[in-house]
Amino acid sequence: MSAINQSGWRPTAPQQGGNAAPTFTGNKALMLEEPLIFEIGDNHTTGVEVAPPVTATSRLGGLARTAAIDLPGLSEPETVRHYTRLSRQNYAIDLGLFPLGSCTMKHNPRLNEKMARLPGFADLHPLQPIDTVQGALEVIQQLAHWLVTLTGMHSVAMSPKAGAHGELCGILAIKAALEKRGEGHRKVILVPESAHGTNPATAAFAGFAVEDIPATADGRVDTAALKARLGPDIAGVMITNPNTCGLFERDLRTISEAVHAAGGYVYCDGANFNAIVGRVRPGDLGVDAMHINLHKTFSTPHGGGGPGSGPVVFSERLTPFAPLPFVEKRGDHFALVEEETAQDHHADSFGRMTAFHGQMGMFTRALTYILSHGADGLRQVAEDAVLNANYVLRSLSDVLDAPFAASGPCMHEAIFSDKGFAEGFSTIDVAKALIDEGFHPMTMYFPLVVHGAMLVEPTETESKATLDQFIGALRSVAERARAGDETLRTAPHFAPRSRLDETLAARKPVLVWKAPETTAEAAE
Repeated sequence: MSAINQSGWRPTAPQQGGNAAPTFTGNKALMLEEPLIFEIGDNHTTGVEVAPPVTATSRLGGLARTAAIDLPGLSEPETVRHYTRLSRQNYAIDLGLFPLGSCTMKHNPRLNEKMARLPGFADLHPLQPIDTVQGALEVIQQLAHWLVTLTGMHSVAMSPKAGAHGELCGILAIKAALEKRGEGHRKVILVPESAHGTNPATAAFAGFAVEDIPATADGRVDTAALKARLGPDIAGVMITNPNTCGLFERDLRTISEAVHAAGGYVYCDGANFNAIVGRVRPGDLGVDAMHINLHKTFSTPHGGGGPGSGPVVFSERLTPFAPLPFVEKRGDHFALVEEETAQDHHADSFGRMTAFHGQMGMFTRALTYILSHGADGLRQVAEDAVLNANYVLRSLSDVLDAPFAASGPCMHEAIFSDKGFAEGFSTIDVAKALIDEGFHPMTMYFPLVVHGAMLVEPTETESKATLDQFIGALRSVAERARAGDETLRTAPHFAPRSRLDETLAARKPVLVWKAPETTAEAAE
């Protein structure tokens, strides 16, 4: 039985090689070669006729432009075609599986988008009078209620704008609580090796010293090592659960009790809440603060720099130190609490995280997702995410090294290493060859505790047929890496661009287009 047949999927037709003669245009059928917009347009013309401005006294002072703007002028069809062709060269969740590990790139239900575009939500302004946005505040309050309910926590701050922003929110609340207790001398945050990379960066940014806690052979926190380091200088621990190896931290309750007994706080990175939502409440595990990536767990849009949203849930011990603002229901009226007062329950708040109230569009989408799924649906989200990840793990563990396969079932993501590849072949070769197969590569070389790591998160929204196709593609590429197939070194072959020098591109990017110099041909 062939490798592809073992995964339950076979291609409908054999791939065609890249030995065909080049085309005049550079196009490959419907894969259109597209130059830069500066190369298409002409800065001496424009697709729009604009009347000359009425002469007036300039108010720009010495800031007036002294040279031509040099933007390319295109007609409307040229502009539309340019950006449409570029969009065809981009991978998106609406095209196929996005197997990025620890990033939960799942389908965004169109119902969410419809709700977020309703008048009254889409056209809100943060400076509107409170009486004119009661419905929006009720949405925020309802979402806050369900986030607290799902996590078993005491309160939630809705304003943080992303996961790392939420981490900072939680750490600042811990810092404020320690100072209130007169224990500002606690300056050390413990961060396990299996935590997300933003955790130590956040702690350092907040002024704490960071110390690593090693992992055990099965990929989980070394509880004994953590307990041994606890002392009067420890402010707390930042732990990711499920962790970056795709494993549930079974000792988190024990860890929380030990940290609390030593006078510290427990911050949980909730980026992977998608794997346990409806099944596990972090509050029951002794967590004091945890951010929730709405774009990962509750399907709001993800990528491209935003929009993100990272509400932070707090234990009763940290609630008094949570940031402003927050929504509070007073009778039939929703109030937005934006100031500290000595007489009120938020007098110890550490202040603001943002200028306004958070990401309204994300709140609307997340609440829509929660209400449309219900309690049983959210529980199934976690169960299906875990099922799909374990299906990927077990389907490929005979051809890819799975370093933690013996540790029991994984959670939401499967991790593989480059062990077993032919000499000179690495994870990057497998990732680039997956592009030829029509898939976005998985997360590469992360987490650092696994050599040549390949981290795959299929999410709960992918069907078995899609997973079988991906498994077949990755199996095929992995077998080529094990056999030393030299064509892997130059993959991708069918993409608009071949393999680039990514290090050079990152360190010395060319950000300004310059017209090529032309030299006059000598007369014969």
